[in-house]
Formats: sequence, structure tokens, C-alpha cells
Amino acid sequence: DVMDGLITMGALGSDQALLALDREQGATEPDYRRACRPFADNIGFTIAEGAQYLVLMDDELALELGADIHAVVADVYVNADGHKKSISSPGVGNYITFAKAVSLGCQIVGEEAVRHRSFVQAHGTGTPQNRVTESQILNRTAEAFGIRDWPVAAVKCFLGHTMAVSGLDQLVNTIGAFRYGIIPGVTTIDRVADDVYASHLRITPEHQERDQLDVAFLNAKGFGGNNATATVLPAHISEKLLEKKHGVQTMAKWRDKAEQTRDRALAYDHEATAGKIETIYRFDHDVRVDEHIRISRDELRVEGYKQPISLATENPLDPAL
Repeated sequence: DVMDGLITMGALGSDQALLALDREQGATEPDYRRACRPFADNIGFTIAEGAQYLVLMDDELALELGADIHAVVADVYVNADGHKKSISSPGVGNYITFAKAVSLGCQIVGEEAVRHRSFVQAHGTGTPQNRVTESQILNRTAEAFGIRDWPVAAVKCFLGHTMAVSGLDQLVNTIGAFRYGIIPGVTTIDRVADDVYASHLRITPEHQERDQLDVAFLNAKGFGGNNATATVLPAHISEKLLEKKHGVQTMAKWRDKAEQTRDRALAYDHEATAGKIETIYRFDHDVRVDEHIRISRDELRVEGYKQPISLATENPLDPAL
């Protein structure tokens, strides 16, 4: 049913449309490796499956544990589209989220850094409507903030459009770009489509190398739903902010702990790669059943746990009957 709906909307690519796109170049079979072509002549998005996870921590907890800090999510702005011609048509809500995210980036790292050491992780679905509407938002925002040649990445060209996890695809890729100084190119395209707004953008199939990146803006453009844009800062900026907040001594202690954390992680990775990791599975370990439960009028106790669970609740419909 979901696939039928996407096809009816004209959002989903097909083998026939993909083959037709390349027929002038003599193609006789669909080129699946280039199925998703953000900001180029394209035929719809390529649905995908995937999973990602990240551990988000309170900053004090991360420092206390010696966690290896890869990035800081400064904020995420979410906004609906408002009135539109139809549910699935593009709207203006993404202008709000994107402009707010860029403005926050300017406050944290400065306008010069945003203009010269930032990049965009575009939603970049590979649909004709997205290439026009999202590029216009990115381009107009770049113009407003004095950005002339803004690098734009679109990781769906590699992965397709995963359902629910696509934002994390962008975030994990962004952490890699921060670490290695390589902004991935939109490698499935030959050229940017004529109807794309790109006077202030740099959308290219080639990877772009940077000596330093200070901030990235991750964009999710919701056709028919909410839009969201995140302002994400790399490790070197994160450490400066944390040092300013928590002090030099706290950060020195964290660096010692973090080095040990990295060593343990590397050792674990080597063991896992060599197939030497034993799966930990504790069968019937500390299981609680009916006889471990004690219930009174005011609280519930679970045997083996020190703190009781209070049954005192606030009536959300106050005053009571």
C-alpha cells in the first residue's frame, strides 16, 4: 500500500523511467547504481532499508565517563508547512527551519566560519520536485547569509531513501566528513539540472576536500509533513565549547579518560574483526516474576531493587469529580 501511494504521488522511481532517462546514452538496462540522482535530471526517489544508531549524552555525563565525543548537535529546528494546495505538495516550512539553523551556526562559530568552513547535508531525494524546491531554499539562504560557493552533499545518492533513518544516515556521514575532511560528492550525477537553483551552491559529482570544517547543516524536507534542520558541530569545536563551559581541568581529565576509551574501542574492534568476541547471553538472569512484586495502596516494590515505585499520581483533569 505504501509503494502504491508513493507511485501514485509520482514520488517513486521505476525501472522503466530509469531506463528512459539513460536511453539517449544507449542504455539497454537500468543503471541501479545511479538510480538516485539528487539535483540532476531524475525520476523519483529510490526506497531503501537501513539502520543507524548514535548515543546522545548529556555533556556532563560524557565528560564523566570519558566518552569519545564525535560531534555536538547544537539544536534541531522543526516546522510544519502551513496552508498548501495539497497534502503532498511542498511548502514553506523548510525555509524557517533552515534559516534558523544557519543563524544559530553563525552565533556559535561566527559568520566567517559559516561562509567558508561549513557544508549542507541536503535531503536530496532524487525527485524532480525536491531538486527545485530544496535547492531554492538552500540557495536563497546562502545568498541571505553571504555564502557564495556552499558545498552540498546528498548521501541518498549512495544509499537511497531509507525510511525513518535517513536523518541518521546524514548525521553519521557528517561525522565522517568532519573527521576526514572530505565532503562526499553527488557521485551519481553528470551535471546539475537546468531548473536547480545553484548560483550560491556547489553541487558536484566530485568529492570536496577541506582542511577544516566547523559546522554542518542537516536538512530534512518533509513533503506533506514536518521539516527539520539540525546544526551540528565537529569534535574540535565541541571541545572548545565544553572547555569554556566546564573549565580547563575538567577537560584535561576527560582527555585522559577519552584516550583510554578509544584504546578499548580499538581493541574491541580488532577482536570483533578477528571473530574472537564471545556473545554475552545470560539466560534467566535476574528475571522478576509475580512473587517478586509487593503492592500496597501507595507504592509498588520489586524484590532486589532498593527504591520503591510510587503510585502517587497527579490528576491531569483536576479538579477531580
